[in-house]
This record gives sequence, structure tokens and C-alpha cells, in this order.
Amino acid sequence: MYQVLAFYKYVTIADAEAFCTRHLKYCKRLGIGGRILVSHEGLNGQLSGTTEQIKTYTEDLLLDPRFKNTDFKIDPAYEPAFAKIHVRIKPEIVHSGFPDYINPEKETGKHLSGKDFIELKEKNKDLVIIDMRSNYEHQVGRFKDAITFDMDNFRELPDHLQEIEHLKDKTVVTYCTGGIKCEKASALLLKNGFKDVYQLDGGIIKYAKETGGKDFDGVCYVFDGRVTVPVNEVNPTIITHCVHCGVKSVRYINCANEVCNKQVIVCVSCGWKHDGCCSDHACEEAIATKRTYDGTGYYGQLVEA
Repeated sequence: MYQVLAFYKYVTIADAEAFCTRHLKYCKRLGIGGRILVSHEGLNGQLSGTTEQIKTYTEDLLLDPRFKNTDFKIDPAYEPAFAKIHVRIKPEIVHSGFPDYINPEKETGKHLSGKDFIELKEKNKDLVIIDMRSNYEHQVGRFKDAITFDMDNFRELPDHLQEIEHLKDKTVVTYCTGGIKCEKASALLLKNGFKDVYQLDGGIIKYAKETGGKDFDGVCYVFDGRVTVPVNEVNPTIITHCVHCGVKSVRYINCANEVCNKQVIVCVSCGWKHDGCCSDHACEEAIATKRTYDGTGYYGQLVEA
């Protein structure tokens, strides 16, 4: 039995480079796969391994006082989601490019559990729900009535704040996949004059476990070999369609033509029919740069979290 583990922690790591070196050696000894970003501002990880490996990793990490309150999100898996382990030093644990004074460890939005989020939506009909993820993420799934931004990556968020300038006096709830982006985003909103800011604690993944995923349309994009995972067991709906035949589908693949590598929705049948390629016919004919399609459309690339 395998498991997939996701976690993050905004906390000062004064010896980030030394920690990174030691942690990589530890993960290799443990035999776990995945990727971990280490920064002076904290830790961000997505790992996969056996149940015993995940248990050992989480227990060992909690022994470090800096990470004693880390929230772990664990899902079962039929196979490892990562082939190798990467532990890398980065300026930030999620690339934002925000000024240094945006520090979630010192100031951030109020954490809101999944159940409290549902109650708040029912009580406050003017509640503003804001998706802090990129286009390729919210296109396959998002909360009903959520505001989304047309952005390719999290670094573009400050450029979109003028779109919600008129909502500064409203109660705002930010959300993302696992909490790491909305935690920093809520800190940015507070610094920019928003008065009443919440963040969905643990993001979409934890919300699904706590509530059954009520009112989340579509599926959740994840940064491992699964690509997307189901969320809503209460009132589910699919919001995406195959680019070839138009049938409803949630299968995100990367075009087999590595020069293109566009991420698109392709149903199982069309995946085989078009050899794992997008709707651009030229990609099917690009023999020299076309990767072998194995039915998944996932080629192990790391997408920015």
C-alpha cells in the first residue's frame, strides 16, 4: 500500500542550505520519492512512499520543534506518485516574488476549517471567495461562484489586485490546493488594505476530507503523477470537455509532442486515437519530437506549485 503526502510550513529556517543537504540524505536513506523545497521561510513538500515510509517521515519531522504543528495531508495510492526524490534550496517555498515584508509567519488571514467555511457561506450571502491558483488549476475545478484570475503563475497575483480593489470591505476567503498559496496571498491582501480576510485551512484537499467536497465543481489539480484528483462526493459535476470530441472529461494530459507539451483535457478514447497529442494536427505528425504515449499523458515533468 502506498500513500501520497503533501505538507508545508511557514517557519524561519536559519540554516536552510545545511538543512537541505541533511534532509536529502535522510530522504534517500528512507527510500521515499517526491520533491521538497527548502527556504529561509519554511518547507514545502509532496512525497510518496509506502505507508510505513510516510509514517516514519511524518513522525521524524514532527520531532523538530520548528515543524511540530505541521499539517499533513495524506491520500492512499496504488503506486508511487514520484520516481525520485528531489530536495532543493529555493528563495521561497512557493515562488511569488512578493516583497519580504509579506511574511505569513507574522501576519496572515484567519484559518477557516472546511465545516466553518460552509457555515460562513450560508450565513454571509455577500461572502467573497477567491481562487489563488493559476489558470491550468482552476480550469479543471473550482468552488461555485469563486473569483478566478487569468494568470499563468502565482507571481502574477499582485497584477490582478485591482480587479478586487472594490471588495476591500467585504469578508474574503482565499483558497488554493493545499493552503500554501492562499496563506501567502491572504497576507498580501491584508497588507493591501483588505479588512476581513480568511484562508481555507489546508486548502481544497483538506476541505474534501472534512466535508465531502460540497459545492466544488470539477476536480482538483495536483502536482504529481495523478495530475487531478476527485473532490466532491456530495453534489459533483464535471466542468471540462475533451478538446477532440467534446465529451465531458477530467483527464488532463500533456501533449506527446514535447515541443508543444500543452496541457489539455483529452478523454481516454481520444488519447489513444490521437496518440496522446493536443488538437493541433501538426503535433501528431511531429515524429522526431513526439514522446511515446502510454495512456497517461504524464511524462514526469515538475509543474510549478
